[in-house]
Amino acid sequence: MSECTHDCSSCGEACSSREEGGFESFRAKPNEHSSIKKIIGIVSGKGGVGKSLVSSFLAVQMKRKGYNVGILDADVTGPSIPAAFGLKGKLFGSEFGIMPCETKDGIQVISVNMMLENPDAPVIWRGPVIAGVVKQFYTDVVWSDIDFLFVDMPPGTGDVPLTVFQSLPVDGIIIVTSPQELVSMVVGKAVNMAEQMKIPILGIVENYSYIECPDCGKKISVFGESHVDEMAAKYGLEVLEKLPLDPSIAKAVDEGLIELYDSHMLDATAEKIEKEFVLNEA
Repeated sequence: MSECTHDCSSCGEACSSREEGGFESFRAKPNEHSSIKKIIGIVSGKGGVGKSLVSSFLAVQMKRKGYNVGILDADVTGPSIPAAFGLKGKLFGSEFGIMPCETKDGIQVISVNMMLENPDAPVIWRGPVIAGVVKQFYTDVVWSDIDFLFVDMPPGTGDVPLTVFQSLPVDGIIIVTSPQELVSMVVGKAVNMAEQMKIPILGIVENYSYIECPDCGKKISVFGESHVDEMAAKYGLEVLEKLPLDPSIAKAVDEGLIELYDSHMLDATAEKIEKEFVLNEA
């Protein structure tokens, strides 16, 4: 074990200092003017599997159900949430804190791209700096009357996911994967990290599961046969959805019109969230 620096947010070791108060002992305090009921992380073991798409669609679906929703874009080096919603405005502050931008339908969004003069500028920051910014997105931003705050995580199990899990009171996570066996292998890392951090796993969403032939309706497994059911059974998890590879979805995201996309994608996942955190607690 390395020498203790007493900075638990950057440490993966188990020690007496961490165990005395559990993870609760170094939870960050939200902005005093914020109101957030539930926080749900969208995670994966690797990049490119569609976490931002799932985060965006879930926010849209829960908003359509009548809930107040926010998205915290924690993927600082690859932020894509603003583009999906067509958000081009900059953040501004008030005497109470940083105010998030709002989409056309009133979804509150915070992302590093809203802080840059040029959205194409690379964010060349070291891990601890990025983790600190993500933490500030929780502590310094005024999240107004939020029922569900979705956190779009960066891939893997590094500084930022660790900071989010330790600093924010995450109520549950959804793991996003794709059919390739390599992805199935790295999902195990995300599962094990969540279990070590004592974060409930709501289930798995498989993206790019198939493409549907426009002529005959046959489902074609572009990336090979899915192994998500076997993987879910291995870890005792529920497969919430199997999402198609659909060019119309990419078009809606590219045009910033994800809120107008008429789809029942992620209905089952939205119902799972509602049942878990609303109906069961009523």
